[in-house]
Amino acid sequence: MKTMTRPGTVVAVCLSGLVLLLIGAALLIPAGLALHVTLAEDDTPVLVLPLAPGERFTLHYYHSVENAPIWEVHSMDRSGTIFIEEERYEKFGAGMGKMPGVGRMVKQGRQEAIVDMHMPVGEFVLRVGSPGVDHTVIWRGRRFNLSKKFFHQRVRFSGRAVTLFQKMQHLHGSGKAGPWHEPTQPQREDQ
Repeated sequence: MKTMTRPGTVVAVCLSGLVLLLIGAALLIPAGLALHVTLAEDDTPVLVLPLAPGERFTLHYYHSVENAPIWEVHSMDRSGTIFIEEERYEKFGAGMGKMPGVGRMVKQGRQEAIVDMHMPVGEFVLRVGSPGVDHTVIWRGRRFNLSKKFFHQRVRFSGRAVTLFQKMQHLHGSGKAGPWHEPTQPQREDQ
């Protein structure tokens, strides 16, 4: 006995198969790099922010002794290595200053800056300061204040490959891993 199928059923099955194939490919196809900020203890994601090679992000905070703002500008290359590109501050404090042979000092309004550093730091761990220190990641004009949610915890900054699916997720989301409620705040100088 011959079974007859309707053309619409065949088309639906073929389209469903194609969709599943595309979803499977998106889960596996590499699509660049992202900055991953994770809890150092167990690698739980805090932030996953897609970065183009050479694109910059800033770590902004207030010096724990001087209570003066500091901006550390970073980038990532195609291999996922993180570089420090420049450091800006309004008031020189403990643990700060130029390293011989790295970058050059310039004055930018009220700020002093070490620019043209391009010094590889690779992945690094930061012990997030209390609210008031306000360790904040600034990326594409968005601010993620780590001190509000992860104070006194260690977080790891690393560059990792992302799949096409992960990249699409972050293009349609906020770049945040999990719920992140940051109240609107007056913008301080951020970059």
